[in-house]
Amino acid sequence: MKKLLLALAIPLVATPAFAGTPCEDVKAAIAAKIEKKGVKAYTLEAVKKGEEGDRRVVGQCEGGTKVIVYKRGKPAAS
Repeated sequence: MKKLLLALAIPLVATPAFAGTPCEDVKAAIAAKIEKKGVKAYTLEAVKKGEEGDRRVVGQCEGGTKVIVYKRGKPAAS
C-alpha cells in the first residue's frame, strides 16, 4: 500500500518542480483568472525571486527562478 501511494505521489510532486513553465504562459493564465473576477486595472510582471518589493507574488515560473508579481491599479506611465 505504501509503495502504491508513493508511486502516485511522485508525479504530483515532481511535475511542478521540474516543469520550468515559461513566464508568459503563467502570466496569461493568471491574467485570465484576474479578468474573470472583473479586475481591469492591474499589472503583472515577471521578476527575479527576491525582487518583489511591495508587490504581491501570485505565481512562479522558469523553474522557480522568477516570480510573477501583481499590483492593482493602472500601470505607471513610462
